[in-house]
Amino acid sequence: MKNLSLFNKLLKIDWVLVFFLVLLVSIGCLSLYSAADGNWSPWASRHFQRGIIGIIIALIIALIDIKIIYKFAWLPLFGSVALLSLLYITSDGSVNRWLNLGAIKIQPSELAKISIILALARFFHNIQIRDYGKISYSIIAIIISLPIIILTLVQPDLGTAIMQILLVGALVFLAGLRVWFLILSLGIFIASLPIIWINLHDYQKQRILTHLDPSLDSLGAGYHINQSKIALGSGGLFGKGFLKGSQSNLDFLPEKQTDFIFTMIGEEFGLAGGLFVLMIFVLLILYTYIIAFLQSSQFGRLVCSGIVFMLFSYVFVNIGMVSGMLPVVGAPLPLISYGGSSMLTIFISFGIVLSASIHRFDKLEIRERF
Repeated sequence: MKNLSLFNKLLKIDWVLVFFLVLLVSIGCLSLYSAADGNWSPWASRHFQRGIIGIIIALIIALIDIKIIYKFAWLPLFGSVALLSLLYITSDGSVNRWLNLGAIKIQPSELAKISIILALARFFHNIQIRDYGKISYSIIAIIISLPIIILTLVQPDLGTAIMQILLVGALVFLAGLRVWFLILSLGIFIASLPIIWINLHDYQKQRILTHLDPSLDSLGAGYHINQSKIALGSGGLFGKGFLKGSQSNLDFLPEKQTDFIFTMIGEEFGLAGGLFVLMIFVLLILYTYIIAFLQSSQFGRLVCSGIVFMLFSYVFVNIGMVSGMLPVVGAPLPLISYGGSSMLTIFISFGIVLSASIHRFDKLEIRERF
């Protein structure tokens, strides 16, 4: 495809995708307004501002040629390793997941997910079709991702590290990994669970044990999930009404503005409201997958597919956590939960998807492997 003018790129932007992103941010603003007992501060107003900035960032990235993104796909990986290393050095052995850059604070492990997607998509793009599925290339892909995963684990941030591992596994599988090797890897992981358990921190073990039996510490580690279940159950079919959630308004529900915001939606709007939010995510995931399917290049397909899986894992872990199906971990609901790093990660990711959509017919040459 010939180079498009700025005006033509604007015309070719997938505004349906942008609409989904705006809709989710809007739901987040209303939810955070309710979380603050009907006040725009401190959360809803900042969420709105971040949403506007995020949309602008996504549109700017959308106007960048996918060939340029492909050319510099390795740089975010090096940048993520540098930021995570800086975080490790400055933490002085304490638990620290946030890097203070003066004007802003970021969570490098969140942004690192994009760098994994870009780097592995670039790597697998430069492999000949006949070599797809070779174990050696899958091992190299895992080695490429190891520095980020290890640096995330030592923060410690087990939840994010597991999501990164699953993201690597998904990309390797989508690139043509043999199913038998995937099954073998799963078997090795299951066999190593006792070793993993021994090396977990005490609070991580407590989270898992409390997940299996919340009554073990109903006023401590099990408090979050117990209150979340009460709030979800009390919402019924259509909820108690906007601003009328007793669990959230009376502060029984902890972290209602971040990880447990879906619980508040369920209490105020019931099962119907929860299913509506999930339907939006499902439509966004399916729509993005269609964009991935229409890509002419392996790079475009893997980048878009990786972002689809990342979004799915965010939603799956968050909903599973607040409903008691998964242990409590730090997993926000994309574009709805209050939080800058996760929102920035999503908008950068979908900016790349928008760029891939504009240039979906472009052919990327296979050059050097790295």
